[in-house]
Amino acid sequence: MNRDEIFEKVREVLVEALGVDDDEVTPEASLAADLGAESIDFLDIVFQLEQAFGFKIEQGELFPENVTQDPEFVKDGLVTEKGLAMLRERLPHIDFSKLDDDPQITRVAQVFTVDALVNFCERKLAA
Repeated sequence: MNRDEIFEKVREVLVEALGVDDDEVTPEASLAADLGAESIDFLDIVFQLEQAFGFKIEQGELFPENVTQDPEFVKDGLVTEKGLAMLRERLPHIDFSKLDDDPQITRVAQVFTVDALVNFCERKLAA
């Protein structure tokens, strides 16, 4: 499966899970900010990706868990260097460079883009 085919399947999943139009699902679209995904939607997205691609997604593998509750990872509303390092290690499919200059925890959701989902699926299929 090539990247364009993966993108099309991811687009179908997001259109179904989020009730958005095809043209809204662009590689740079943020799942939360641009497509309106809420926490419950992420569970549906995981389930639908598993069905569409035939692989299992472990808890915390696609989206981070409990990062905001750990004082080593978040302090005073900012993701710490240790937090960014952990995110990069655990979630290599996501580009966290947008947080380098402004690591506000509220900005973390913005890096969860359609392209990050495509990267994730591409990596899973190659494994």
